[in-house]
Amino acid sequence: MRTLLTLIAMAGVGLVALTVVMLILERHFIYFPLPTLVVRPGDVHLAHEDVFFVAEDGVKLHAWLLPVEGARLTVLVCHGNAGNISHRLHRASLLQSRLGVSVLLFDYRGFGQSGGRTDEAGTYRDARAAYRFLVETKGRKPEEIVLFGESLGAAVAAQLALERPARALVMESPFASIPDMARAAYPFLPPVGPFIRTRYDTIGKIHALKMPLLLLHGDHDGLIPLAQGRRVFDAAPEPKRLYVIPGAGHNDTYVVGGDAYWSVWREFLAR
Repeated sequence: MRTLLTLIAMAGVGLVALTVVMLILERHFIYFPLPTLVVRPGDVHLAHEDVFFVAEDGVKLHAWLLPVEGARLTVLVCHGNAGNISHRLHRASLLQSRLGVSVLLFDYRGFGQSGGRTDEAGTYRDARAAYRFLVETKGRKPEEIVLFGESLGAAVAAQLALERPARALVMESPFASIPDMARAAYPFLPPVGPFIRTRYDTIGKIHALKMPLLLLHGDHDGLIPLAQGRRVFDAAPEPKRLYVIPGAGHNDTYVVGGDAYWSVWREFLAR
């Protein structure tokens, strides 16, 4: 009995220690930026503008504007928590070819060739800077801009949608909040929600959305469960549409989804 109690106590101490370490290193469990661009638009013969703009706090950000001649819409892409814009170039080219839209890919601070250090408030500033570039520098009207966020970027795009006017918001594989994800990913740890500084509390904000919403989520997403996306969708006001992509995981939605995936996009934008 004494040995058993000792083992239980040791396990408890170990869990507490692990929890403390995770809280201290919180950013390292959320952001996985890569500095190297693995491919550039010119490498795959995509017309583009290689641009830099500055966030409101002075951080210099890197972006690619991928234009389509005669396009009536520009999709502003808020990417996920890993890699950089070069890892989204293939999807961007499909957005162009399948939907006939121009695309703005930008890197958050700390990702790719963007300066600074990543945090939640910084990602929001970076999205605002990308929007400001489209409106003030490129002359795009709000009704010509579609906000698109995938994974963590869905939370960033949702925040931007609450702060700036646009034609519509598209969220792919969103989560309810970082504390919600922590509970789902680490159910064996003590409750840490109140101690997590990074929130991305989409579930607490989405009720104030004032533009059409399209939410996409794979039903085999092993990273962000479909239940998270459904919670966000249920909390959002009308008009909204949910499309569950059969057989799709977290990173292969537009590949597994095929023609049906792009048809949903087209129908939504047409309305």
